[in-house]
Amino acid sequence: MKIYTKTGDKGKTSLVGGKRVSKGHDRINVYGTVDELNSFIGMIRDHNSDEGMDKVLHKIQNELFVVGSRLASEAGKSPNYLSEIDNEQIIFLEGAIDSMNEELEPLKNFILPGGHPLVSYCHIARCVCRRAERLAVNLAESEELEENIIVYLNRLSDFLFTLARKFSKDLGVDEILWSSK
Repeated sequence: MKIYTKTGDKGKTSLVGGKRVSKGHDRINVYGTVDELNSFIGMIRDHNSDEGMDKVLHKIQNELFVVGSRLASEAGKSPNYLSEIDNEQIIFLEGAIDSMNEELEPLKNFILPGGHPLVSYCHIARCVCRRAERLAVNLAESEELEENIIVYLNRLSDFLFTLARKFSKDLGVDEILWSSK
């Protein structure tokens, strides 16, 4: 199988199902951003030494492939073979957030990204996740979009923020508190 098909050389690509759209289409922008997010989570996994968290991140990467695949399908026409993002995945993220929060000091200030490369990667992934969420909301204003995709991305950004805090604690790195002065 050749990697290049030349079918996109004129700025068009196909959605799952065959419909051709511009590579600048809102749907392409959001699933491309989800792909970017998945890559950053892969980088976090590459620098993480916590085996339990690696399994969680691997699960999230697989779920992001589902999100991307559903976004790459025509509105309301995701193939039956694609699983859905349902409340189970959202509840899993909430449980992971709650579990990490049990180990952390209550947040009393805004914190700045940084302190350790792994912490910074989490914050970059969080920002990319928020962008994906904004793009998904924008798409939902003009096309049918599964509500749980937006909820999942929202919860995932919270997870990534909390993960950054957890890694700061685990690595013995002070969180960088924001000061308005």
